[in-house]
Amino acid sequence: MSRPQDSTAARWHGAAQLVGLVRAEPGITRATAAQRLGISSGGATDLVARLRAHELLDEVPAPSRGRGRPTTVLQPHARGPLVIAADLRPKDWSLALADIGGQPKFVTPTPLDSPDPAQLVAEVASAIRDAYDREPGRVRAVSVSVAGTVSDDRLVQFTPRGWSDVDLSPLTAALPRHLDIPLLIGNDATLAGLAEARTGAAHGAGTALHLMIGVGLGGALVVDGVPATGAHGAAGEYGHIPFGDPSQVCPCGAQGCWDLTIDGRALARHIGEKAPVDPIAYARGIAGGNNLSDNRIRGAFDAVATSIGRGIAGLVNLHDPDVVTLGGLAPTLRAAASDSFDAAYRQGLMAFRKNAAPPVLDGLHGDDGPLHGAVAIGLDHVTSEQSLAEWARQ
Repeated sequence: MSRPQDSTAARWHGAAQLVGLVRAEPGITRATAAQRLGISSGGATDLVARLRAHELLDEVPAPSRGRGRPTTVLQPHARGPLVIAADLRPKDWSLALADIGGQPKFVTPTPLDSPDPAQLVAEVASAIRDAYDREPGRVRAVSVSVAGTVSDDRLVQFTPRGWSDVDLSPLTAALPRHLDIPLLIGNDATLAGLAEARTGAAHGAGTALHLMIGVGLGGALVVDGVPATGAHGAAGEYGHIPFGDPSQVCPCGAQGCWDLTIDGRALARHIGEKAPVDPIAYARGIAGGNNLSDNRIRGAFDAVATSIGRGIAGLVNLHDPDVVTLGGLAPTLRAAASDSFDAAYRQGLMAFRKNAAPPVLDGLHGDDGPLHGAVAIGLDHVTSEQSLAEWARQ
């Protein structure tokens, strides 16, 4: 089906606002949308009709709620634009599709078996092409979350695999060039922070700090729903602040990194065991059952929770957030030694903050936070005025 032509991006300001409302408030009615946008009911009717004609939005009957006049709600069009989102983690990777409503639908989770990063990139690129071929012409952005340090389109450091300087640009090399589909790459903790600020535990906060522990620690400062990413996308590497022992050398090349004091590797060191092959599984394993009755294990969790709490206090003093959210292993590590965490957090705060300290909350998106964040940055591109106008011209 061909869509009506519309070449003026300026005409898409109101359309972008309406699409944003449908994304932010699932099930919104046309009347409510008109109120939010400050336009007349007639103007809303015309705008919805235009977006239906361009296969961006649709209007469908709302679920029945008994007697009364039936109403309708706005939702993404069944033939509207899509985002492909990928999440590359230490042990596996997954792919998902999302329409402008923003809820990811998983295509495939796959174990990360290859020791060769080039092979992994080729495998994910093939899956991205397959996903595109299932919905030809609808995919308008590819966004990727990586559990490592990223700079522009390169994976600078992937500690769990010992990889460095991996070129990720081939991920979209097989897609049709005439569509100019962007590849958007972000660190997993940064994207998880974005997800928590937009739709999670930090929703509504003007300034939110998110910290995520896996193999090491990363995070993001999100201001008005936008993460601070730095000049090359590598901001938020909080784990490499020298909060740790300066005699310890981090795999990143720096000494004294906070990373080395707050994850499964640190727990093993405090317990007197060798570094675990899988620090995440190790930490979760010893946090369960009756292990905390063991004094060595209890002491290890106290030491790690103290380091986390003290470091968060330092970042609160630095950034002045409204709220702090935790992801990955961080909620588990805090819960295992909550008294030690609370004491270290409070002691590390400047005096004027102690009576109104920012709350530290567990994230709502859990392990799927990075994927939700990847979807969000893809949709930020897809639902811009320029991209909506380009969609209408296809």
